[in-house]
Amino acid sequence: MNKRKLVVIAVCAAAASSTGIAAQSLKISSPAFADKGQMAAKYSCDGEGVNPPLTFSNIPPRTQSLALIVEDPDIPEQFKAQVPGGVFDHWVIWDIAADSKGFAEGGEKRGINTVGQPGFFPACPPDKAHRYFFKLFALDKKLTGVAIKSKADLQGAMAGHIIQQAEMIGMYGPATNSGGGGR
Repeated sequence: MNKRKLVVIAVCAAAASSTGIAAQSLKISSPAFADKGQMAAKYSCDGEGVNPPLTFSNIPPRTQSLALIVEDPDIPEQFKAQVPGGVFDHWVIWDIAADSKGFAEGGEKRGINTVGQPGFFPACPPDKAHRYFFKLFALDKKLTGVAIKSKADLQGAMAGHIIQQAEMIGMYGPATNSGGGGR
């Protein structure tokens, strides 16, 4: 690369930096709870068991679709051998429209979970407060037609196609709310 091109690149980078132009990172949030905050009982087996409202923002321009994985790595030891990878998948959903702004509370029924039911499986920890990781992925392709029956299948289909990812954590359990049931 010649010196003239390097100077042009340096000037453009400096101009972008001085004007505050910067690439925004993909973001997932919820109006119902803060990152690492307590989720309400309505998103659990102690309540209505509906999915929490989620907001997606700063979606990269090359995004063709989004995927979401909600998982609980804090399941009790006696259950870990019964679930793939020792992590309970509360929601695995793919082919979310690239321009999606998120999901309304209880408003999304697509996807799968560890127990094989369609849609979101509510928080239901039997022992203590658990962490629920909400992981959003911006993909450079649609996964329409791909056979996905588990989180592992989705992760395989996403391999090499993740543009950006974002994460937030919700907390729920007997230590944070008035009860807890099973997962």
